[in-house]
Amino acid sequence: MDSPEQTPPATGLSEQEAVSRLQAEGPNELPSSRARSIAAITWGILTEPMILLLAGAAIVYLLLGELRDSLILLASVLVVVGISLYQERKTERALEALRDLT
Repeated sequence: MDSPEQTPPATGLSEQEAVSRLQAEGPNELPSSRARSIAAITWGILTEPMILLLAGAAIVYLLLGELRDSLILLASVLVVVGISLYQERKTERALEALRDLT
């Protein structure tokens, strides 16, 4: 691949070089992928090791009779899951918007 110094900025790539690169490397676009459902995103978040660890700790608190601590920890986990779900959906929409531009 040419470095920026090898491609003249005023003229850009020659037609032959552009066709050659298109055939060799394919189009310059984001890879398309199906949008994940909310359930799939939520499952991905719930199976993250830190979430599982915190949920396990909440269960241990519950088994030890610390209902208040268990509920506080579970509420915190739900807040983290909610924020993560929001961020994932926002990211998916941004990527879809970028794909639509090309």
